[in-house]
Amino acid sequence: MNFFRHHLLIALAACASVVPHASAQAQSAEPDATTSIVRVNVTNQRYNFAVPWQKQRPTSRRGLGAVLKGNKVLVTAELIQDSSYVELEIASTGRKLTAKVEAADYEVNLAVLVPAEDPGVFFDGIIPLEIAEPAKIGDMFEVWQFESNGSPVSTNVQLQRAEIGRYFLPDAYFMEYEVSGLVQYRSGSFTLPVVKDGKLVGMLLSYNSDDQIADVLPSMIISRFLDDVANPPYEGFPNFGIQYSVMLDDQFRSYLDADQYSGGIYVSSVIRGTSAAASDLKKGDVILEIEGQAIDPRGNFQHPDYGLLSLSYLIKDTARVGQELKVKVLREGKEVDLLVKLQRKEPGDYLVDPYLFDRGPKYYILGGLLFQELTIPYLELAGDDWQNRGPFKLVYAAKDPDTFEDEGRKKIVFLSGVLPSNSTIGYEGLSGLILTKINGRKILDIKDVDAAVKEPVDGLHKIEFTDFPHMIYLDAAMAETDNTQTMPIRYRITDLKRLD
Repeated sequence: MNFFRHHLLIALAACASVVPHASAQAQSAEPDATTSIVRVNVTNQRYNFAVPWQKQRPTSRRGLGAVLKGNKVLVTAELIQDSSYVELEIASTGRKLTAKVEAADYEVNLAVLVPAEDPGVFFDGIIPLEIAEPAKIGDMFEVWQFESNGSPVSTNVQLQRAEIGRYFLPDAYFMEYEVSGLVQYRSGSFTLPVVKDGKLVGMLLSYNSDDQIADVLPSMIISRFLDDVANPPYEGFPNFGIQYSVMLDDQFRSYLDADQYSGGIYVSSVIRGTSAAASDLKKGDVILEIEGQAIDPRGNFQHPDYGLLSLSYLIKDTARVGQELKVKVLREGKEVDLLVKLQRKEPGDYLVDPYLFDRGPKYYILGGLLFQELTIPYLELAGDDWQNRGPFKLVYAAKDPDTFEDEGRKKIVFLSGVLPSNSTIGYEGLSGLILTKINGRKILDIKDVDAAVKEPVDGLHKIEFTDFPHMIYLDAAMAETDNTQTMPIRYRITDLKRLD
């Protein structure tokens, strides 16, 4: 059960030790909850992917941030997603300061906040936290938070193991610590700093109250993120860009001439525009080693401190963009040594954006026809099981983009719905249709729609799709009238397009 996004059992046994109030520690040089963490109050407002010119109702969140040197505050990116207002608060005094997001990486779920105004005396008495070195199995941590009245609370937890786990986004997997201990839930905190010997060792991401197990984003990921932020431009964490299959079947191993090897994983596909695609790594290769580390048949390697970890640790957690990885593969029965130069494929570079925060979906309205660029958040409107319940053609495009990219498409532009108007009579039931051409011009992204509608043919817009009805016509003059009169008056739409 997720600690922050789902209901928790609040009636927990009192096992936390209460740290003395800030007034009793004013002269202390050692960091503690009262001197090194602050409350972060956020107003969030997401865009509506079904009605892309609108935003959803605003919501509020409260979390805790770790104060770092330079008056910076570290929080999880999940806390500040789609934020319209961010505020820092000293828990003991209620003193507040408006903040802004300096940097955010939703894949590693981290963000840095800085003052949006002159901080004045806000940080007086604050002791910035340093980042801890990687922890060892068995180490004891403290989870810091506050009571509703501002009194600090510290709970002890112990590191049980390290593993590769999912952070915030569905496909974002990085190293995480698994700790055990009864963590008390206090004052609606969205995320909690975790400390070892007075240094920040991680950020608590989730907590299972039944098993008393929590997942912690570790300090090595935090250090990587902060180093990158401090040396702009921010490059982020690299993508390798393969899908692989385990090699536990003896017949499969024999077919690949891999009988003499104890490990190795099969490269089932190479994703375009990624590190693997830019190198000589090919579908059908068997990856035997990465940076000298042997890969077992399940895709793991032996870490000296943490035991078996997924090979993704060697690529995303430790390596950097621009670095070359030594990869040994088995290709057609022969060993081949490759150099894979790591790069990062930005979310906007995918045919279908995997996530979309802090900006609205791209769309274009033509006389009531609503065109959008396809994104995973749009498909998620169908629910958690969107891959089975979403529009088949759109789901197929998201899962198998190669066919569409072969056509030269940069994005999938589709008809997401029809707003009833004079120019769209008879078309009201159309939706989920992938757009191919308007007025004879190929539509490779939403900007092509904007260019194509400026050139109607014989007073008509000819609009073509991949599927039935394949082609429709719109009276250009009537569509323009609907855009200038019907849309603003009937639907209160003032922005008929968002192209960037």
